[in-house]
Amino acid sequence: MTDLRVCHLYPEHLNIYADRGNIAVLRARCRWRGIGFAAIACGPGDPLPDADLYYVGGGQDRDQLLIEDDLVGRAANLRAAIDDGAWMLAVCGGYQMLGHYYRGHQGDEMRGTGLVDLVTEAGPTRMIGNISIDCELRPGQPLTVVGFENHAGRTRLGEGVRPLGRVLHGHGNNGRDGGEGAHAGRIVGTYIHGPLLPKNPALADLLIAEALGRRHGTVALEPLDDRLEGMAHDAALAIAAG
Repeated sequence: MTDLRVCHLYPEHLNIYADRGNIAVLRARCRWRGIGFAAIACGPGDPLPDADLYYVGGGQDRDQLLIEDDLVGRAANLRAAIDDGAWMLAVCGGYQMLGHYYRGHQGDEMRGTGLVDLVTEAGPTRMIGNISIDCELRPGQPLTVVGFENHAGRTRLGEGVRPLGRVLHGHGNNGRDGGEGAHAGRIVGTYIHGPLLPKNPALADLLIAEALGRRHGTVALEPLDDRLEGMAHDAALAIAAG
């Protein structure tokens, strides 16, 4: 049976802005197609499960500090899983922890996993509001992604690391270079939440199909009736555009 295994990292710590809704969307879109689905929660000290997709959401700085040592200690195993074909989706605080460090206003530094060559430093103001970006995870398949951002961090990507997309409306990684998020091989990081996937069914399906490929090869997903999701996406896009 075709099935998708998702590891939800730190669901009790990193779940700000209803980011667990991303898991609900993945589960529903698999179920509607008759694809088996397992979401495995992984908290501090738990063994890292074998999964096709690893997901980490956002949290307040204090929550990220609580899991910092545990997550950094998993970096090598996560890298091995990704090299073996698994995907990773990291949102907001989880996105920041993909990088080398997060530096706060007082110079305090939180270590990251170093899975992606990026760094984040707190800025003087928060960047808040609706956002839309153009992205292309698969060559020749452009997507418009919409959602909400709320972050003080200014993220800078290392040389050769491509953003997830280009900002149409909103702030993005740092409000200056026009990029949002990061796409490094099978790793996707983004500040977009609210949560991310309910309003972006095409992105959800792309992640499902790619992650299924780890154990099942190329999988052609049956199309779904996404009229409601499309309306939500278009409404969010219009709001972001002002």
